[in-house]
Amino acid sequence: MGNTTSCCVSASPKLRRNAHSRLESYRPEAELSREDTGCNLQHISDRENIDDLNMEFNPSDHPRASTIFLSKSQTDVREKRKSLYINHHPPGQLRRKYSSCSTIFLDDSTVSQPNLKYTIKCVALAIYYHIKNRDTDGRMLLDIFDENLHPLSKTEVPPDYDKHDPEQKQIYRFVRTLFSAAQLTAECAIVTLVYLERLLTYAEIDICPANWKRIVLGAILLASKVWDDQAVWNVDYCQILKDITVEDMNELERQFLELLQFNINVPSSVYAKYYFDLRSLAEANNLSFPLEPLSRDRAYKLEAISRLCEDKYKDFRKSAKKRSVSADNLTVVRWSPAIIS
Repeated sequence: MGNTTSCCVSASPKLRRNAHSRLESYRPEAELSREDTGCNLQHISDRENIDDLNMEFNPSDHPRASTIFLSKSQTDVREKRKSLYINHHPPGQLRRKYSSCSTIFLDDSTVSQPNLKYTIKCVALAIYYHIKNRDTDGRMLLDIFDENLHPLSKTEVPPDYDKHDPEQKQIYRFVRTLFSAAQLTAECAIVTLVYLERLLTYAEIDICPANWKRIVLGAILLASKVWDDQAVWNVDYCQILKDITVEDMNELERQFLELLQFNINVPSSVYAKYYFDLRSLAEANNLSFPLEPLSRDRAYKLEAISRLCEDKYKDFRKSAKKRSVSADNLTVVRWSPAIIS
C-alpha cells in the first residue's frame, strides 16, 4: 500500500523506505532526455547498421555482402567478352540445352543437394581467381601455410615455387583427390570456400602459389568436421597425403581455428549465397551444369515433393481463408498446383 510504484518499473529500495516516512503531493516533472536519464542504449537497428558498414569486408558472415571470388572473376570475364567482341570470335558451340513444349531440361544440382563433380570444379575455379587476382600489396605470409616450411610431400620444393600461379586443373586435381579419398560431400566443398574467404578476411592475408595448398587443406579439414556427421580424422588425411604428420595436421587445424577467431558458424543464407554465386561463376566461364531431360521417374518424385509441401502448408491455407484474422498473425499463401501429365 505504501510503496511508490509506476505502471512499468518498480521503485528502488531507497524510494520505498522514504515512502513510509512521508507522503508528498504529486508534482509533474519535466520530461528528461535520453542523455539525462542515462538511457543511451542503441536501438537494435542502429547496432545492425554498424555491422553493415563492414559488410563488404565480411562476405562469409553477411548474406548481403558480395563474395570475394565473384568480384575477382569479373575482370577476367569482361576481358574475355571484350576479346571475343573485338576479334569477332564466336564463344564456341552452344552446348546449352533449352526446354521446349515437349521436353523439359533440368540439372541435378540443387542448393540442398549440389552436384559433387561440378561443385568441386566451381570451387577450384574460385580458388584460381583468388590466386590470379590477388592483391600485390606485400601482405604477410604466415609460416603455418608456407609450403616451403611445411611441405606436403618429400619432393624437393623448387626455388621458384612462389612465382608461378597454379592452373585451374591443378587446383581441381588437388581438391578432387582429397574429396574422393575422404568421401566428402558437395556441401562440404561450399563450406570450404566459405572458410577460405573468412580466413583471408579475418587474418588479412592473401592466397598465393606458396600457401594455397595448405590453406585449402586446412579449410577442407575444418569443413569436413563441422559439416559431416562422420568427420574424417586428422590421421586419415595422413594416409591420403603420405608424407605429412599428424602433429602438422593438428597444428594446422589449431592455427586455422585461431585465425578464424573460432567462428565456424555458416548461416543458411550465407551458404545459399555462395551456392548461387558459384553457379553464376560457372555460367560466366561456360562451365554449365549438365542438363538432362525430365524423365517420368523424376517427374513422379517432383510430384511427391509437391504433395509433401501441400500437406505441410495446408494449415496455413486454412487460416488464410478466415474472414477475420489478426494483422500480427496474418499469413497469405498463394497456391498454384502443378499438373504433370
